[in-house]
Amino acid sequence: MSEKRQDETVVDRLRYLIRQSKMSQAEFARRISIDPSNLSKHLSGKLPVNDSLINRIVVDLGVSKQWLRDGTDVPYAKSVHARELEIGQPVHILSPRRNGVPVYDIDVTAGCAELSRMFTEDRIVGVVDLPQLNRSCSIVRVNGDSMTPVIMNGGFIAIRPLTDRRNIFWGQIYVIVMEDYRMVKYLRRHPEKDKVILHSANPTYDDMEVMREDIIDLYLVESIINYDLRC
Repeated sequence: MSEKRQDETVVDRLRYLIRQSKMSQAEFARRISIDPSNLSKHLSGKLPVNDSLINRIVVDLGVSKQWLRDGTDVPYAKSVHARELEIGQPVHILSPRRNGVPVYDIDVTAGCAELSRMFTEDRIVGVVDLPQLNRSCSIVRVNGDSMTPVIMNGGFIAIRPLTDRRNIFWGQIYVIVMEDYRMVKYLRRHPEKDKVILHSANPTYDDMEVMREDIIDLYLVESIINYDLRC
């Protein structure tokens, strides 16, 4: 079977999800945090439906990855009870995110793997349901003190991917993914257009200057959740 035919099958299932959502194509694109014009290109075949997009839809809408990618399984996950019997422990099912924003067992500052591939259902350890939280976000953990006192060591952040690098909000906090590491920093404008400044909240850390082209992915930090365990 050719790759093109496989993409067409995935596109058919993607169109099914749009119909079932009763949203416009543009509304559906915003729901999964991608540019509407890019969604149109995916649907028309001008852009492939890659693993990054599939993982984003799986996380945002709670659909089965096996169904969306391969056409096996059913569109939405099995019951909680059935899943518990299979893996031997309770799991959280979000279909879609009516129950809150998922919390992933991911230390966003550790490693350099592509984050979009890590947002899988088996990494969900809970949900946070607060009215201020954007439902298109994912919550991850931050270790280290470079962003204290803004983000405490062990605190959590709600992040969403930046789909258009032209829309950088200077002075905001981002997760910056580079080839060898991931960091959480303020992103500041550099006098040279091909560079950016990474700034820490902790004054003991020096600013870093990096080339724009060396940044693989950017995730905007929309919310910060610090907590203090008293016992």
